[in-house]
Amino acid sequence: MPGGLTALGTDGLGRSETREHLRRHFEVDAECITLAALRQLAKRKQFDEKQLSQAIKDLGIDPHKIDPMIA
Repeated sequence: MPGGLTALGTDGLGRSETREHLRRHFEVDAECITLAALRQLAKRKQFDEKQLSQAIKDLGIDPHKIDPMIA
């Protein structure tokens, strides 16, 4: 696949929270998908990597959140 792939899905792994909470937990809500896209663009030099920190703040993403795969 030209340009590579970025995983954007989840099955809930038996959790019972709301869909909105699960999407944020597994980092597949609109904000996290936007950040994933910006990171891919930065890797391709199509987005200024220095702006990623501001994007994280603007999108309300906790950069210190525990990885959902181990949380």
